[in-house]
Amino acid sequence: MKAVVLFSGGLDSTVLVSHLLSKGAEVRLLSIDYGQRHAKELAHGDALARHMNLPRKSLSLPDLGDLLKGSSLTDDSVELPEGHYAEESMKATVVPNRNMILLALAGGYALSSGFDTIAYAAHAGDHFIYPDCRPEFAEAMEKALGLADWEDLKLYRPFVDKTKADLVKLGTELGSALEMTWSCYAGMDNHCGKCGTCVERKEAFELAKVPDPTKYEE
Repeated sequence: MKAVVLFSGGLDSTVLVSHLLSKGAEVRLLSIDYGQRHAKELAHGDALARHMNLPRKSLSLPDLGDLLKGSSLTDDSVELPEGHYAEESMKATVVPNRNMILLALAGGYALSSGFDTIAYAAHAGDHFIYPDCRPEFAEAMEKALGLADWEDLKLYRPFVDKTKADLVKLGTELGSALEMTWSCYAGMDNHCGKCGTCVERKEAFELAKVPDPTKYEE
């Protein structure tokens, strides 16, 4: 397998890279600035790529955020919600059509590189809130990607039935540098500990019974 990984510098995509490498895959990383609230995850992605000695492309499309308004991740006028992802308020973190756009860009990169696979780290916990992390979306997107070129292109999403705690366990087993990953939406010096992804991260380490190496503001 030759895989382009949509790589945010977060816990999920970092564990995905470790998983692919353990399977003997050839891996390239693609990080995309789509106008998100802060660049902390991109900086962590760069550091992780150097740590893993893997090639990484960083695509800068900051103006894309101006087209994807209405989300707290791209629109400063929308308040960043705090709490658990199960709460209705967390829908404010949904970026319209994000994964379709990013996967299409990764598809072009994969095809032009002679790669046969795009990998992304959607997991079962995402399904509660993000429509473009559902298995139904991934299946439809894989079909569309396969019709977009003469070459076959697969969409690899091995974590769709796994929880965040499962990913913490797997990453620990594979020796992933979980302490170098960034999840927080707030973009402070340390993880805020209050936003949805921080709450989920804390919970995942606790459920996995793995010491949490993350530095939180509180």
